[in-house]
Amino acid sequence: MYEILMVVYLLVAMALIGLVLIQHGKGADMGAAFGAGASATVFGSSGTGNFLTKTTTVLATIFFVLSIVLGNYSAGQSKKVDEWQDLSVPVTEQVEQKKDDTSDIPVGN
Repeated sequence: MYEILMVVYLLVAMALIGLVLIQHGKGADMGAAFGAGASATVFGSSGTGNFLTKTTTVLATIFFVLSIVLGNYSAGQSKKVDEWQDLSVPVTEQVEQKKDDTSDIPVGN
């Protein structure tokens, strides 16, 4: 589940970056008025700003919600790791010594 959320998070972040870079700044309106061809765009002369603004708002909201969800999920995972570390008991291994019949020490008869 965490991996799927991370992939969606990265895709939303990249789409958000792309949309922000595509949008025109506030000063671009004057240049567009003098023949920049804004009326020949896919969305019409006023549609691009409105569509891109709404899409950016939706993607930003999804980005922030995913950030909070992933943050909470990550915090829960670190607590579980700490709980397991606190419960760890040092393991002591007892090795049983075998009697070797072929020893170099003479045994009295």
